[in-house]
Amino acid sequence: MKLVYRAKDITEAHIISGLLKSKGVDAYVGGHYLQGGVGDLAAMDFATISVADADADADAAISIIAEYESSAD
Repeated sequence: MKLVYRAKDITEAHIISGLLKSKGVDAYVGGHYLQGGVGDLAAMDFATISVADADADADAAISIIAEYESSAD
């Protein structure tokens, strides 16, 4: 698996994962259980999105995420 994105929280990670899946890129959201273990610290930078090791999947995911981020501005 290749890490392609670090989301600000688990909700954003699932939104982006759903976007990737809707475009035909299988994505895995990681960090579900890490966020609950931080206690009083801000739960940041634990939610990640990974795709298959294939370069085509990673390239497609990065392109889709870049488009998503540019439309969010």
